[in-house]
Amino acid sequence: QVQLVESGGGLVQAGGSLRLSCAVSGIIFSIYPMDWYRQAPGKQRELVAQIASGGNTDYTDSVKGRFTISRDNAKNTLYLQMNSLKPEDTAVYYCNVKLWSLDYWGQGTQVTVSS
Repeated sequence: QVQLVESGGGLVQAGGSLRLSCAVSGIIFSIYPMDWYRQAPGKQRELVAQIASGGNTDYTDSVKGRFTISRDNAKNTLYLQMNSLKPEDTAVYYCNVKLWSLDYWGQGTQVTVSS
């Protein structure tokens, strides 16, 4: 059974930092690309960052230079380091893996950035 469990969200002031974690079980974590998404109130879920099995990364333009996605294959854990946070980063953040065209999601972790 595939499970993704996010943690690390919270309330932070603008300019602050948070590190999100996503603990993954039920798959051979190291061979799969992993994604972070976010969904703000009243908006569609959007892709924030991606990391390939080999470590290549990609980011949506609004977070480039501020967010860093990484993975620890020994711990089956995905991370998202978020620096210089802005109020517009406020959202529920989800980790995601796609297996055989199916999307698997965690429960999400709330990030709130106050101005």
